[in-house]
Amino acid sequence: MKKTIIISALGAMFMASCADEFNTNNYVVDRPAKTAEYAYLNDYQPLKQYVDRAKSPNFKLGVGTTATDYLKQELVYALVNSNFDETEPGNAMKMASCVDANTGAMNFGTVTDYVNMATEAGLSVYGHTLAWHAQQPVKWLNSLMKDKELDIDPDAKIEKEVYTMDWTTAGSYSMWGQFPEAINAKATASSDGLTVTTTGTIPNFWELQFMVADGISLEEGAEYVMRLEIQGSPANDNLHYVIGAWGNDVKTGVIDFNDNMETRDIKFTTTAAVTSVHMLLQSGDYAGSYTIKSVALYKLESPAVEVEQEVNFYTYETKPDGAFPHFPMGCEPPIVNGALHFVPTGAWSQFFVVPGGDNKLDEGDYVFYVDMAADKEVSGVQLTVQNGWGGDAQNFTQAVPVVAGRHTYALKFPGLTGSPDPTYDVILKPQTADAVLDFYSLKVCKVVKLNSIPLTPEEKKDTLTWAMDRWIKGMMEACDGKVKAWDVVNEAISGGGDDGEGNYALQHGLEGNTTDFFWQDYLGDIDYVRTAVRLAREYGPEDVKLFINDYNLESDWDQNKKLKSLINWIKKWEADGITKIDGIGTQMHISCYANASTQESKKAAIVNMFKLMAATGKLVRVSELDMGYVGADGNSVLTANITEEQHKQMADLYKFVVNAYLENVPAAQQWGICQWCITDSPTDSGWRKGEPTGLWDKDYYRKHTYAGFADGLAGR
Repeated sequence: MKKTIIISALGAMFMASCADEFNTNNYVVDRPAKTAEYAYLNDYQPLKQYVDRAKSPNFKLGVGTTATDYLKQELVYALVNSNFDETEPGNAMKMASCVDANTGAMNFGTVTDYVNMATEAGLSVYGHTLAWHAQQPVKWLNSLMKDKELDIDPDAKIEKEVYTMDWTTAGSYSMWGQFPEAINAKATASSDGLTVTTTGTIPNFWELQFMVADGISLEEGAEYVMRLEIQGSPANDNLHYVIGAWGNDVKTGVIDFNDNMETRDIKFTTTAAVTSVHMLLQSGDYAGSYTIKSVALYKLESPAVEVEQEVNFYTYETKPDGAFPHFPMGCEPPIVNGALHFVPTGAWSQFFVVPGGDNKLDEGDYVFYVDMAADKEVSGVQLTVQNGWGGDAQNFTQAVPVVAGRHTYALKFPGLTGSPDPTYDVILKPQTADAVLDFYSLKVCKVVKLNSIPLTPEEKKDTLTWAMDRWIKGMMEACDGKVKAWDVVNEAISGGGDDGEGNYALQHGLEGNTTDFFWQDYLGDIDYVRTAVRLAREYGPEDVKLFINDYNLESDWDQNKKLKSLINWIKKWEADGITKIDGIGTQMHISCYANASTQESKKAAIVNMFKLMAATGKLVRVSELDMGYVGADGNSVLTANITEEQHKQMADLYKFVVNAYLENVPAAQQWGICQWCITDSPTDSGWRKGEPTGLWDKDYYRKHTYAGFADGLAGR
């Protein structure tokens, strides 16, 4: 039987002028066991010979392949060429296989070789896949979304004051000396600063020290500048200084004097060992006087700008938690036309526009945007932000400059600490105002200082549209017009949620997911698919056919709802009158069930799926057909444990699926069927590990499923 495969394959290979690259000595031709049970398979022809080309002139029998195995021009190459019309690479055309995850560099060498070799052998190539969330160069795509650097000088620094000492107002000072009896120095504090006079009679300069700055907390590894206003006489002498902690100096040096008061900048960077420092002036060898006016320490930071980042947004179509506390009691404002409607009573009043709850704000400066309408100009309206009622609670109030008409008022609330309670009430106080007020919304923004700023949603969409354009253009150029059909979008439907019309929503990224990249999160549910289709038609061949491919379309547990949802989404995508989707691909990674009632339910859903797909008028393709077996206990049966009877049941199900396709899909809409797994899945595979998925076993011998598939194609 295997000899028959090789002879047939060799015939195809000789026609392709590649026989010299195939070594038959690498393969055993005698089947080692079960010869009698499988001998009937020797009478079967290569699979594609069973396609009735008169009834199904457009039908393509496809197979999923590993491009590297096919390119070896050995057994896989021979088997594919002899049995199938069309080949589809499992991974080689996916974005992660062609685009470097670190740099975004594109390499289509394998794709070009594969497409050229297959088309030269007489096969068509089906492209898989242009747009998908999985197997993407996630790191590179995310790097395109990084914050935008602000237009500032990267080498410039700004100074942030962290400490200051004004000696013109200081009333005391400290002086140290190792030999106090030998010290001949005095210090005088005045409105001019601290003036120190010494005779220079101490042998060592460090034996007389003045502490001019102390207890300064620093950030590890940060850059600082210590700034002194100082004058000394005589001008031709100098003064030592030390910046650091006891026994651990960060910066030492000398100050040379002149006759005028000058500002001296001393720059230093902290180390891991020193985060709290002082500054000493050491004048044991100085004979004269010097005056210190001030000492200040500044942290050097890169330039930044203030940016408002939205943290909360409240509207008033409905009441959160059902009520808005109001004083005086019994005067709670109703909701009218999406606004809290306040009608003055003549009494003092206030009401909570955000009654605590989820309004949690951490430390920082904030701007509250109040969207409010008034029937006339009025004074005395206030907005209060507070996080409790006790003595340690914060309470900030800003006046709202209300004028007639609807306006948005920006009210600044600096210095929120987030303590003792980070949950803040927001209270509008009309008090005794006599205007009718409608409070529509409250937006809370935190004011942050940034060296970069996040991209806007519009900028992210524009950037990713460029990335998709670059990717699809590169792939189409690599295929040189030879690939006429593509999965333009793969696995878009979630299988849950609601699109607003009772259908499943699209898939979207989950928080913390670092392995997938959901283009629709940035391009939008509609433009995601429309963009991919537009680019595929712009760069692909004129006669290109574009399919939406998905799994579980044959689902019996929801009466094919995922397929119905996909059909509804296709209508949305095509509603612009420009976007055209040619076909639907159903993956059909199915199982054969030992439970008869379960199996009948699955079969009915498969037939219904084909009918629903045919009713769209679009091309219908079984894109990734393979099969496992589920035993009576509900568990998958591995290849090593499959029985002959179970194997034959799988063959019957293959025959049923192929027949159901041919009987329910009109010939004009038949693109074909692609068998996803040539052989049974290896025990170390990442796909249906160890399951009997193939039409051939792992040694490339035909199985009963081969006969079932062939019989289905033949209409038996």
